[in-house]
Amino acid sequence: MFGPLLFLIAGLLQVHGQDQAAATIDSTETTKRIKLDGIAAVIGDYVILDSDVDKTLIDLKSQGASTEDITRCGLLGKLMEDRLYAHQAVQDSLLVSDDQVNAQSDRQIQQLVAQVGSMEKVLKFYKKPDVESFRSELFEINKLRMLSEKMQGSIVEEIEVTPEEVRQFFNKIPEDERPVFGAELEIAQIVKQPTAPEAEKQKVIDRLNQIKQDVEDNDASFNVKAILYSQDPGSKSKGGFYSMTRETPFVKEFKDVAFSLQEGEISEPFESPFGYHIIYIEKIRGQELDLRHILMIPEIPQSAIDAAVKELDTIRKHIMDGKYTFAEAALNFSDEKETKNDGGGLRNPIDYGSRFELTNMDPALYNQVRNLKDGEISRPIKEDDPRGGPPKFKIMKISNRYDEHKAEFAQDYIKIQELALREKQFKAIKEWMDEHIEDTYIHVNTENRNCDFANKWVKE
Repeated sequence: MFGPLLFLIAGLLQVHGQDQAAATIDSTETTKRIKLDGIAAVIGDYVILDSDVDKTLIDLKSQGASTEDITRCGLLGKLMEDRLYAHQAVQDSLLVSDDQVNAQSDRQIQQLVAQVGSMEKVLKFYKKPDVESFRSELFEINKLRMLSEKMQGSIVEEIEVTPEEVRQFFNKIPEDERPVFGAELEIAQIVKQPTAPEAEKQKVIDRLNQIKQDVEDNDASFNVKAILYSQDPGSKSKGGFYSMTRETPFVKEFKDVAFSLQEGEISEPFESPFGYHIIYIEKIRGQELDLRHILMIPEIPQSAIDAAVKELDTIRKHIMDGKYTFAEAALNFSDEKETKNDGGGLRNPIDYGSRFELTNMDPALYNQVRNLKDGEISRPIKEDDPRGGPPKFKIMKISNRYDEHKAEFAQDYIKIQELALREKQFKAIKEWMDEHIEDTYIHVNTENRNCDFANKWVKE
């Protein structure tokens, strides 16, 4: 519903609110009663203040999120759902480790610092006195969210739909209410990846070895070396710094080396799809690493680039002359392992299907194919790697084009299957929610009992 940064801001407000809630608890020797003034709801062990709901809505607006369809009651209901999931996750021992939570917090802090420029500005924005208090509150927010996500995942993880269930789901939709799917494309490509000669690779390896030796023998700063020499755009300005666990989405080559090192150790130069690296382990916290790395990319000479473009031009001509099909050329000549065995066909990262809806396509991909006619093969296109790796060159074609249309069972089976699965998951979550609302201590304050909640939070 909300992006990570918005959730973070909302969560910080809520943690602050729970501190205030503690102040409203007034236990005396004479009454031993708990005052609930200002408390919107209590879910198990979690307290939500009226002010938390109000502040969260205000903050969402200030961050530019669309709040047209968000009501105060709806937002309170969402906060209550999250806390019921988290409460039950603890009851069911679906726990998350402190290492996992800390790793997520570190990634968010890095993102925030990158956005606003410094840790000092982050602390000022969130009105926190120091890094430790900020990290402590962030830990509680992320722990609640991760528990909530883990509980939701456990509810639906084993739910599947059979072909017969998909058919029944589709048939029960009145024909005039069937969804309309936007125009879609199927896209194929043949890729050539120019490579640097061995002499250039050795130059980079030698340079990384020199840096390693200078740090180890002369006490040079790895941080400064990374700022000066690393070609990784994601970490160069931070002195090559990353915090990671085994779940962090880094390439296997990088993870294997990082988790083989001891604290304070610098790796030998090693290769990944992005180039050559050295890694310095700054700190080990259980299963979490604080590290710095330097990436260097061997220079690819113009001759190698020219050769790749020329080969693609030749392949394109041979396909157009009927010497072989695009799919046969992809299988025999493409350097892209992920697509060559599938006729060069691209997979949509959203659903791993073969179709790309025009309104949801990545803008860079759309710009590459928007002017292609059916059956036409593009001239060689250069594509830079946004993660800092070497560029590649490719020719592309539109394999199939589907105009906007009302859902058809055979043609749109994958999409209909996804809709059927979502409905089944929604029903399972609704049943789970009803059952656990009944079994959990829940208090909704008088002012909020008239809300038209999606769930039956107000018990008779």
